[in-house]
Amino acid sequence: MKLLDKVAVITGGGSGIGRAAAILMAEEGAKVAIIDRILDTGQQTVREVVDRGGCGLAVAADVADSQQMQQGFQTVFDEYQKIDILFVNAGINGVWSPLEDLEPDEWDRTINTNLRGTFLTVKYALPYLKKQGGSIVITSSINGSRSFRKVGATAYVCSKAAQVAFAKLLALELAANKIRVNVICPGGVLTGIEESTIKRNIDRIPGAADFIDDLIPLTDNTAGSTKEVAQLVLFLVSDDSSFITGTEVWIDGGGSLI
Repeated sequence: MKLLDKVAVITGGGSGIGRAAAILMAEEGAKVAIIDRILDTGQQTVREVVDRGGCGLAVAADVADSQQMQQGFQTVFDEYQKIDILFVNAGINGVWSPLEDLEPDEWDRTINTNLRGTFLTVKYALPYLKKQGGSIVITSSINGSRSFRKVGATAYVCSKAAQVAFAKLLALELAANKIRVNVICPGGVLTGIEESTIKRNIDRIPGAADFIDDLIPLTDNTAGSTKEVAQLVLFLVSDDSSFITGTEVWIDGGGSLI
């Protein structure tokens, strides 16, 4: 069991990639803590973990709220007495529209959830991770790192690009603490994130229809699974990747190469 006796905290673990990663980490011996904005969805993941013989805890917190996140990590530490792994996965697509139609508060909501949320998650986890070292993995995207096809998704793409820079800088800052920081960049994957997407007036952007769809040459445009992404996360948080830090890994079936 690759993660025996480890404690893993997963934000956005109530669904999609976060849920798949939580289940896989638990199967590999980790105690998992789910931080999700909606307690019920986190509890659903925990129930699935427990039904499979694992150990889990659900905590309700908004990743963009500093007080909630600080308290959330304290709750996890009080329960498990340590934190070894941090999977920074919570995020939204937000509003996709021509830039002049994007409202400032819509921009702020996406940046606050995806980027401020990443900052707060790592910030409040660090005092616990620094006690013994560990691994941080951040969910970014092919968008903003190697692909710029999602015209109209400006706030989302900017937040995803910033996560990659954030991880690289922290990889150096935390190396002496034996904390590795890496990034996964998924492409077309079957998750529920589309439910958080509002597409407005995209057809006003010339050529948008030719750009915005996911193209996946490896699978003839069939989307990847959350389990496939979770397996990459498991590799990056385990000792199998002990010499890897400050690195983004694209998992997209070749889609970002087009």
